[in-house]
Amino acid sequence: MGEALFYHLTARTLEAAAPEMLEKCLERGWRVTVRAGSPERVAALNAHLWTWRDEAFLPHGEAGDGFAARQPIYLTAGPETPNAPDVLFLVDGAQAQAAEFAAFLRVATLFDGHDAAAVAQARDQWRRARDAGCACIYWAQREDGAWVKQAEAGPTGAGPTGAGPGGAGPGGAGPTGAGPTGAGPGETE
Repeated sequence: MGEALFYHLTARTLEAAAPEMLEKCLERGWRVTVRAGSPERVAALNAHLWTWRDEAFLPHGEAGDGFAARQPIYLTAGPETPNAPDVLFLVDGAQAQAAEFAAFLRVATLFDGHDAAAVAQARDQWRRARDAGCACIYWAQREDGAWVKQAEAGPTGAGPTGAGPGGAGPGGAGPTGAGPTGAGPGETE
């Protein structure tokens, strides 16, 4: 069973944070599929990943580019994963099905902490991942953009150590208030 990672974007945008995370995946030899919430977001990410740094780009493609199975990073707004990825990134409200948590080493949900609907979707995704038997880890950004682990929970019934996305973790309450240990904000185990 893989891990479900939740990245609460508050200090940096998706465009600033995602390329660095994708680069780390490639350094580890992992293939990645990035599932976005819309075709428009796929197009924007496609353009951004070619130019995100002056001296580098991230090799990637989408359905119209061909060679989908050979792409180190595949961008999509649909459920397909033709490049046999190790990691599934979910952005802009894209969701994973319960079975997908077992299919990948990691399922990483990146969500906008300034968008209440995105935070609520991340909480729902946290519960689905935990209920599917996946270990969940919640990361929040500091003001400088660095990531700090705020909570960790095993599958339902396992020993959690903090709240899910947007809730209380070891560092205190999140933007929406404190929830019980191991639960998403405002919910009970």
